[in-house]
Amino acid sequence: MEITDLSSMKLPSRPELFDFEGVSMIHYFTDNWEKVKNFQARPDDILIATYPKAGTTWVSYILDLLYFGKDAPELLTSQPIYMRVPFLESCFQVIPSGTELADNLPTSPRLIKTHLPVQLVPKSFWEQNSRIVYVARNAKDNAVSYFHFDRMNMGEPEPGDWNTFLQKFMEGKNVFGPWFNHVSGWWEKKQTCSKLLYLFYEDLVEDTGREVERLCSFLGLSTSVEEREKITKGVQFDAMKQNKMTNYSTLPVMDFKISPFMRKGKVGDWKNHFTVAQNEQFNEVYKQKMKNTTVKFRTEI
Repeated sequence: MEITDLSSMKLPSRPELFDFEGVSMIHYFTDNWEKVKNFQARPDDILIATYPKAGTTWVSYILDLLYFGKDAPELLTSQPIYMRVPFLESCFQVIPSGTELADNLPTSPRLIKTHLPVQLVPKSFWEQNSRIVYVARNAKDNAVSYFHFDRMNMGEPEPGDWNTFLQKFMEGKNVFGPWFNHVSGWWEKKQTCSKLLYLFYEDLVEDTGREVERLCSFLGLSTSVEEREKITKGVQFDAMKQNKMTNYSTLPVMDFKISPFMRKGKVGDWKNHFTVAQNEQFNEVYKQKMKNTTVKFRTEI
């Protein structure tokens, strides 16, 4: 299926947030719910799971290159990443739904991405014992990235100004629910699920090569050092930001005049956004919400 530049097409006005199975959602991710819930995973599927803006596209691209960079390099330059790694729960009308794209993927393994909290993931992924790569990013940088994303993405609710957005983020009133529940829910799952690898965005930034190696060993891939180095170079932030196949510039919902889809990719950029008062308030909320989990984050490296 060829998808060319859709950027001239327009979506209707921004969606409203509503409660769905206890999680804040928008209709683009619930319209196709029957098919999402009953999606048939396969044992060799690889599910890439993250809270929004935590390195999803980055890890998707790394896995895409690891599996298909050698055998199908032409796909990497002709098909955008959102066609090669379908977004399972998405139903945006301008392209086929995530379940349809996943069902029609010609590749094996299928790489599929989701932002669903762990309790909403289709049962078949657990039943089939599919491998899952979860990526978590520290809350402060994640909030900043999500704010800029919502500003430029007309498929998301109106974010308001930074302070308004931050208050909503602390209350968990974002699409896909609270960051706190998301990262800790998946962390709990990891304790009992050997097919789940839990990665940290900060580790990826600090040493991409090392994390690529961890991925290879988790997936049982024997890639040569040269190959891994080549991939590590290809997935550096600036390279992906320039790459039309990974930077989402071909999608109509994104207004790049407001902000690029790939903005900075840094750790610690939150310091340019949080006021002292906001930071203090956030730390208090964080302590409260994360007191029952053992997952630990770095807000700088």
